[in-house]
Amino acid sequence: MKTTLLKTKTLSFAIAAFVATAIAVSACKKSNTDGIAAVADLIDLKDFSVNPSLLKTMSGFENLKITTLISSDDVLPESPGFIFGAQPDGAGIIRNPEGEGFIMINNHEILQSVSRVYLDKNFKPVKGEYIVDSDGGMTRLCSATLATPEEHGFAKATFLTAGESGSESMIHAIDPLAPADKKNSQRTLSALGKWSAENAVPLPKGAYAGKTVVLIGEDETDGQLAMYLSNTQGDLNSGKLYVMKRSNNDPIETNMSKGQDYDVEFVELDNVKSATGAQLQQQTIDKKALMLARVEDIDYRKGSAANGREVYFTATGVSQADKETAVSGKTMWGRVYKLVLDPNNPLKGKLAVAVDGNDNPGKSIVNPDNLCVTENFVYIQEDGDSYYKKNDHDGTIWQFSMAAKTLKPMLQMNHRRTETAFNAKYNPSNDQRTSSWEYGAMYDVSSLTGIPDTFVLNLHPHTWTDAKFKNADGGTTRLTNNSEGGQVVIVRGIAK
Repeated sequence: MKTTLLKTKTLSFAIAAFVATAIAVSACKKSNTDGIAAVADLIDLKDFSVNPSLLKTMSGFENLKITTLISSDDVLPESPGFIFGAQPDGAGIIRNPEGEGFIMINNHEILQSVSRVYLDKNFKPVKGEYIVDSDGGMTRLCSATLATPEEHGFAKATFLTAGESGSESMIHAIDPLAPADKKNSQRTLSALGKWSAENAVPLPKGAYAGKTVVLIGEDETDGQLAMYLSNTQGDLNSGKLYVMKRSNNDPIETNMSKGQDYDVEFVELDNVKSATGAQLQQQTIDKKALMLARVEDIDYRKGSAANGREVYFTATGVSQADKETAVSGKTMWGRVYKLVLDPNNPLKGKLAVAVDGNDNPGKSIVNPDNLCVTENFVYIQEDGDSYYKKNDHDGTIWQFSMAAKTLKPMLQMNHRRTETAFNAKYNPSNDQRTSSWEYGAMYDVSSLTGIPDTFVLNLHPHTWTDAKFKNADGGTTRLTNNSEGGQVVIVRGIAK
């Protein structure tokens, strides 16, 4: 970091105190803007990667500034053998408690692994290692949430990462500060059940004082929204598990339409710790759970305790094999739902369709996957590699205004297919299909950097492959096709 010389110890300590409290998580959190003006000139964000940004701005958002943080070709000075592996997905950043700088945690989905990258005080990556390899991860690790004492009331920072390779997969609780030689000693959370899960998102501690509420999304054609509820703050072991249903017992997703609110409630599942995933699935059918087309991500509104009870989640959508015909009862193009939980009882709420890709098929949202929710906007990240025939655009991040109900394309993958050298490197198979790249986590780092409206964004450029990227984590039990590159960028100027 290029710093302005500090003239007094008082200012130095004030800045340190401010930055030390800042934490970013994969579900975008409201940043503390107090003191930002005092430190804004101390962080010099620039392109830290040898690879160019694989992202571009859309019309009306030209003011956004994109810089690269890390990519798979980068060689870090303190760990030259480390490779930042494929498909960086769920993520978070915390202040390094043992020195200046920061620690970034990333899932690598297809590697079934979790990396830890040390950033210097200027956010420049200097060292990397894997704190979970494929032997410990066991299944694909997709979205994630970094739960913290400040935001969620946990005793210590805990990286909640969801396994997603069939109904017997489990959710892991990983210590982001654990020694590297303990990398596979993380624990799975039996009280949160077995799901083909995408994310496990604890609500902020102010949403329900003294309680722990964790929402879980299942990425299956008959997917559900589940809830873990404990009457002890920060407890992940002794609570109960529930699944969402409509109060009228109608389980069919497309029987709901935009413009209406629907009463929902969460019903308890039985024998959770001993039940198999298949047994839990049968219970969801028996209990008339709402069956949604792939619940891939969840996030809550920022800004106040009451806002924390306003939750948004995606149903990514499914189609018939022809990629143009809907599956009966399921959204095809994808939806974003809004769930408002009762202030006195988290087991009851109102559900509504906030955004529906079927309103303008192929030209609106296509297969929404990850979400980032701020105080006033929902940022919707597409995973369009289902390759629907009528999709007319590459992977896009859409800005949805809660107040105006408007939907605008903000960022898009920059494939540069007509540039021969670029295409040869990042698309050696010359895949010309639309939307072959997708997004991972998007999260707010304004309070860490001291720069307002600053977000980190993970990218999965699936066509960028190189043999040197394969098995980057060093594990032995893995999915075989993992030689992709990955990238993380920083975007400044995103409205909150």
